[in-house]
This record gives sequence, structure tokens and C-alpha cells, in this order.
Amino acid sequence: MSYLECLMCRWLRMKIIVFSDIHGDIENMLMYLDKMKEMSFDVIVCPGDFTDLNTPKGFTQEDVAKLILKELKTLKKPILTVPGNMDTKEILSFFEKEGVSIHGKGKVIDEYGFYGFGGAKTPFNTNIEPSEEEIKAGLEKGWEDIKNTKFKIQVTHNPPFRTKIDIISSGIHVGSKTVRKFIEENKPIVAISAHIHEAKGVDYIGNTLILNSGRFPEGYFGKIEIKDGSVNGKVLNILE
Repeated sequence: MSYLECLMCRWLRMKIIVFSDIHGDIENMLMYLDKMKEMSFDVIVCPGDFTDLNTPKGFTQEDVAKLILKELKTLKKPILTVPGNMDTKEILSFFEKEGVSIHGKGKVIDEYGFYGFGGAKTPFNTNIEPSEEEIKAGLEKGWEDIKNTKFKIQVTHNPPFRTKIDIISSGIHVGSKTVRKFIEENKPIVAISAHIHEAKGVDYIGNTLILNSGRFPEGYFGKIEIKDGSVNGKVLNILE
């Protein structure tokens, strides 16, 4: 195989690991990250809720987010993030400065365009709760940055409405109609989200694989492999 063919082969393959809803549980995160170092992957995607309102004494939410990002960097792979509803605007600003944010923007890795928007509406008046109109505008801005790439990957904190991955324990669908509509209209190859811990798993909207990886401090993570345009995604538990 020629050098050019090797490069093309790499471009057409992508292994993505998804960590979400850490909620400041650094102790378990550190234990599981050590195990992740044994795995082969190309990109780390974190769709939000790095922190929580409750933090260790003497630490702010921003302190916790900085420590989490520092530990994620030990995996030595590109990191792409959007904030969760529990994260703060200061955390978002920090991620922007660190060059890992795709909140309202897109980033290109080889032939893959990642774009996204974070936060989610809740009944609890949490930190980052964008309107459906703000989500739409943010996703449109991100899409513009990556629209010419071969493969598009959407990352939101809020899952798409009326799917297997937005159902709370009472059985009600609580995801975003805007996130769903954007998937239906633009047809990314993958759409990654988080937020509803109990709805971890995979589903499809048309041909788009959608994935909610669950809470990483409970051992759950998402694994997505794209090869020659074919997508395989699943939620695994590192303890099993």
C-alpha cells in the first residue's frame, strides 16, 4: 500500500470515545481513565456536565473542570467538548481558551467535521439553559464551519426528542425538538448527546446513529467506529 493510500485509509476510519456526565466525580473518573489508556481510539468527545453545583470544600466548579481537562489530556488525543446544563459560563470560557470547545462552532479532524452546542432546558433553573432558538442558531454556526467535510458529527448535551435516548424514568420524552430537526434536515453520520443518564444507549434517526453514553463515573462510555462511511456505535461499561 502506498503512502497516499495509507493516508486515505486513515481519513476514512475514525474511532471516537465518548465520556459524559462526570458531574465532578473525579475519584471514579481517574480510576477509569487509567483503564482507557489501554484502548485504541482517535478522538475524545465530552458532551457536557463536567461539574455539579456541589464541589469539594475549597474548590469551585471551574477548578474541578480544569482538573478534569488536565486528566483527559493525559490520554494524548484530541478533545472536543460542549458544556452541560450544570457547567458554568466560566467553564465554557476556559474550554474556549484551551481550544477544545465546539459550542456554536465546528472543528475539522482529517475528513471529519465535528460541530455542536451545549446546555439543556430543565425545570431546575441550572447554569446553561439555552432556548430552542439559541440551539438552532448555535448548530447552524457550527455547521457552517464544517459543511464541506466528508463526514459530519453532531455533539449536543441535550438529546434529540422522541428517541430511545431522551426518556426519563417516568417514560416521558424530554429531549430537544430542535436537535432532532437539525439531524433530520442535515443528516450527520453520527449525533452524540448526554444529559439523560438513565437513557444511555443508541438509536437512529434515519441513517444517523445517535448515542447517549451515560455517566462515566458509573463506568459507562460510548465507543463509535466509522470505517469507509459505515458506523458502529455502542455504550460499554469499563467494569464489565
